[in-house]
Amino acid sequence: MSEQELAQTPINVVNVYPLSPSFVNRYSSFFNVEAHSRSNPALDSQVAAYEYVIGQGDILNITIWDHPELTIPAGSYRSAQEAGHWVHADGTIFYPYIGFVKVAGKTVTEVRKDISTRLARYIESPQVDVNIAAFRSQKAYVTGEIRQPGYQPLTNVPLTFLDAINQAGGLTPEADWRNVTLTRNGSAETLSLHDLMQNGDLTENRLLEQGDIIHVPRNDAQKVFVLGEVRDPQLLKIDRSGMTLTEALSGVGGINELAANATGVFVFRSAQRDKQHEEYLAEVREASLSAEEKQKLEQEKQELAAQGKAPRPEKIIANVYQLDISDAAALVTGTEFELEPYDVVYVTAAPIEQYNRVVRQLLPTISGLNDFSEFANRINNW
Repeated sequence: MSEQELAQTPINVVNVYPLSPSFVNRYSSFFNVEAHSRSNPALDSQVAAYEYVIGQGDILNITIWDHPELTIPAGSYRSAQEAGHWVHADGTIFYPYIGFVKVAGKTVTEVRKDISTRLARYIESPQVDVNIAAFRSQKAYVTGEIRQPGYQPLTNVPLTFLDAINQAGGLTPEADWRNVTLTRNGSAETLSLHDLMQNGDLTENRLLEQGDIIHVPRNDAQKVFVLGEVRDPQLLKIDRSGMTLTEALSGVGGINELAANATGVFVFRSAQRDKQHEEYLAEVREASLSAEEKQKLEQEKQELAAQGKAPRPEKIIANVYQLDISDAAALVTGTEFELEPYDVVYVTAAPIEQYNRVVRQLLPTISGLNDFSEFANRINNW
């Protein structure tokens, strides 16, 4: 490899961060930066301006005051739906005297005005009232891990994303409420019911439209792997309330006290999945450098700049977080450290001096493994 190619080749880096109370506190604040209650003025405006638009299949109930023969021509004992006017496939209804009236694509107010104007040729100052007896033309669909999947009719009352979920009975225990998909006109958007319902982030709410599809996936992807010197190594699913490092250790029966190194509890996290924390982690890395190391780095940068060369880029494959539970109080710190999907929790039996050996075994998993079975085979053969 030439010097130029070498200079352009990223340096593979694994960064290690001890989980101290102060670190976890700052780290968690970055994790929850978007988790605060927020209003949604755009949605409020849409709801305030909402007016139902009549469509094919709707049934209209039309009342002409002081003219019962026009209002209920076939008797007074039929329901509003039975006595109503069905909107035909061509978007029209038939009404006495005035014939066919185009109503599809119009609001109730517009239809009332149209009928009043046309009836005025036969009735002096007609008082017309129009309402919708049955909403049948527009629907939104709720599918997936919902207690009562199906369709939700759109009515004269605005239906929001959150309303549709609640009217469908809410989520099942297996629901992934952080990655709910809303598909509209062929375009999909991922929304977080967790942020909406748990944190009051109304920017995750939407006003539903005709044909919208809400899909709540299973939480199969919400999993972490707990391996190494623990009593029952296994895959754990993250439930809707999340999972902390201490909860994960508890879920596998704790560490193997006879074989485990209590100072070697590691969480391996793909750098790709940890981007939201990079700003803070960069601060931590810089702060951990000694004055001599900082001076050396700065000198190297200046030398490269003088030669017209850019610094060699770094390619951070994984961030590794280390918890020392030789002091039981550290488990309290572990309760504040939230795990994320596909984290690998590894409890090593090796002394810290052999840490590099652990990294060599687990790093291919972080950067390239796609299924857990291959991952398990690597660990078993190690």
